[in-house]
Amino acid sequence: MSVLRDYLSLLKLRVVLLLDATAVGVMIPAAHGRPSLPAMLAVLVGGTFAAGGAHALNCWFDRDIDAEMNRTRRRPLPSGRIPAWHAIVLGIVLIVLAFAVLWVGANLLAAVLALFGALFYVFVYTIWLKRSTPQNIVIGGAAGAMPPLVGWAAATGRLDLTALALFGVVFFWTPPHFWALAQLLKSDYARAHVPMLPVVAGDQSAKRQSLVYAGLTVAVSLVPFFTGSAGPVYLAGAIVLGAGLVGISILDLERRGWTRRLWRYSMVYVAVLFAVFAVSPFLA
Repeated sequence: MSVLRDYLSLLKLRVVLLLDATAVGVMIPAAHGRPSLPAMLAVLVGGTFAAGGAHALNCWFDRDIDAEMNRTRRRPLPSGRIPAWHAIVLGIVLIVLAFAVLWVGANLLAAVLALFGALFYVFVYTIWLKRSTPQNIVIGGAAGAMPPLVGWAAATGRLDLTALALFGVVFFWTPPHFWALAQLLKSDYARAHVPMLPVVAGDQSAKRQSLVYAGLTVAVSLVPFFTGSAGPVYLAGAIVLGAGLVGISILDLERRGWTRRLWRYSMVYVAVLFAVFAVSPFLA
């Protein structure tokens, strides 16, 4: 069981679960409350494979960084419990399977979007941006924002303004979420020579920019109401949740001890927001 647990840890399933929720959740409003069950299963399985495969390749490429960080040095690759090449094989196989599952179970557009997201995460974020610029997570956040597009495409066969807005929610949400974590782990990132914004520019710069991105997140989260894809219950939820995100970002900027709260709340924010959006067709 410990060996299986090590292999599963390469997929970072807790992160995958959140990504899957944003993909599957959007399918219900996209299909006006009646999404295809095969398409939903394809998005769940294919999305898990795509994100998990990308994470496995990330673990292979970042094994030198992971060995330097207290938080990650016990992972199976830096600790030597799994041969490094196993992560490469696992990652490639899962991404190929993800494309096939989504093409067969949903449509080609959903499969291409999932493939693009996985490759963007590996080649653009992991290999290029992460080690070269403090804006790594801003641009690289596009990979984590792909699941809502995948889910919408699987349900409708196309993309529209609502789908792009949901992409924007995750895209703009990523910096405040991840920079809060980076502040908590700043010494780790500094030791591994990863140019995260708090390491390069300091905590206050990261907090100020996080507040800007929190505001953008809230603004774009309102778009589904104005496109008619969600009703007043969703609008109220988006406003309340957004007020919490912006409010905690302000407190984090002005007071000590709020960074961890921002990190935790940001996870609650995106999960609950997409849950409210998912049930919005039944609350109209």
